[in-house]
Amino acid sequence: MHNLLTESLIRTTPGGPATLPELLARLARDEVDGFPALRPHQAPAWHMFLVQVAALAMHHAGTADLPLIAEVWSAALRGLTAAFPDDAPWCLCVADAREPAFLQPPVPEGVTLATEVPSADALDLLITAKNHDLKQSVAHDSAAEDWVLALVSLQTGEGYGGQGNYGISRMNGGSSSRTMLGLAPISPGPVRAQTPRPGAWFRRDVMVLLETREAALEEASHLGFAPSRGLGLTWLAPWPEGQQLALSALDIWYVEACRRVRLFERDGRIIAGKGTSKAERIAAKQLKGVLGDPWAPVHVNDAKSLTLAGNDFDYRMLAELMTGDWSLPLLARPAAGETPGEGMLMVAAALSRGNSKTEGFKSRILPLPSYALGALVDGVRRSTLGNLAKAQIDDIAAFDKALRDGLVLVPSGGGANLPKDHYAFTREARDRFDRAADAVFFPHLWRRLAAQDEGHEMAARVRRAFLDALHAEAKRVFDTALPAMPCPSLFRPRAEARARQRFRSSLRRFFPSLFEAAATQEALDDVDA
Repeated sequence: MHNLLTESLIRTTPGGPATLPELLARLARDEVDGFPALRPHQAPAWHMFLVQVAALAMHHAGTADLPLIAEVWSAALRGLTAAFPDDAPWCLCVADAREPAFLQPPVPEGVTLATEVPSADALDLLITAKNHDLKQSVAHDSAAEDWVLALVSLQTGEGYGGQGNYGISRMNGGSSSRTMLGLAPISPGPVRAQTPRPGAWFRRDVMVLLETREAALEEASHLGFAPSRGLGLTWLAPWPEGQQLALSALDIWYVEACRRVRLFERDGRIIAGKGTSKAERIAAKQLKGVLGDPWAPVHVNDAKSLTLAGNDFDYRMLAELMTGDWSLPLLARPAAGETPGEGMLMVAAALSRGNSKTEGFKSRILPLPSYALGALVDGVRRSTLGNLAKAQIDDIAAFDKALRDGLVLVPSGGGANLPKDHYAFTREARDRFDRAADAVFFPHLWRRLAAQDEGHEMAARVRRAFLDALHAEAKRVFDTALPAMPCPSLFRPRAEARARQRFRSSLRRFFPSLFEAAATQEALDDVDA
């Protein structure tokens, strides 16, 4: 019931509802603008799922040409589940729990799914400490499409949720999350959209996976993936209690199903039942998420996949991923022969996860010009880019210190005694400055990278442009924050005067060049007088 291969369950714009084969064909033809039912935090898992399933189907069918018609996709998808002529692995609800259903492994004898889940959003992986970010269990009339998206989100992205509720293998520990870092084509047209088109992105990723499969298997040879005919759809396999799937039985592009879940119908509504397991579905805990995931950054020295934790994809994180001690994942690197003249988009997304809670969905789309793309795979240029990024981060830190040291004088009335807790009063202004610095960081970084080939004078000029931008923003933030700082009214004039003096003297110490032009002009004015 609710067969994804034959029923139009997934809505797209334009085009309306589609079967899974029709959807893959529309994506291959780049005819999809979006998915109306897709929640923002589900989007990365949905993209990765579609790419993995499509690549598995094409590889199994032995075709290197992306099919453009639904009938070819239907045959390719059924080829992955040939042992189930009734399409059970593609159906949301299958009466016999001993058979697989869509992203739902068979339930072994003696195992009960005792917890009832009334709605698709209650099944989803999103956990919030106070249920504020995104309300859970509110869509009691969930459509079949909602269950499809919730299953993909849960089964391919969930972490540890307490005893018996294990997470996926493609993350560094149960309190981590699956990171997506990849390149996507920039949309064509007079006004280039800063979000990738689903179809163009899908096509690019599928074709890169197919073209690099042998190299990826060689790179991950120590993991022991099956070189051919490995299990790609893990929900097809029986799941006896306490048993795990070995990597040697899996395809390198395997799609996970980490939890015991089954959907069934009651009074015309879909309901879910979920249970626990005695072990993780896949035996790979010791690998810390380093499993050949084409979207996962891996730390070079620590051999672990990225854990976003409470961080964000700000300029520090992205600069570190692109130029630091991280190995960029396959799909975040320009492919062989891929030289887009207009650049590409770097898409970064992950759930910021703590212990059985999430701290929000984090995502960012960063445009990369073509010369920046080249630096990602050229060792010398990448080192240059890293040095430039570090220099800019140091410059931002210096402006931040000047803001802090100036503003902190106000709460104490401009006195010399500065209690440590007074520094907290500067946090809001400094955060505002940091966000402004983030907005200009990468455009200036790309200009500075390009200027490295244009001589010392040009390199100095573009660095000065970055400092001027930071200086203007720091002054604006300082002027806005100063009157809002708490201060005994009797001492406010003294406090503000000393704060301005400290702010300015700190900047002069860190960046004397910012004041040289002004000093020269003042000297000329004195001569004229």
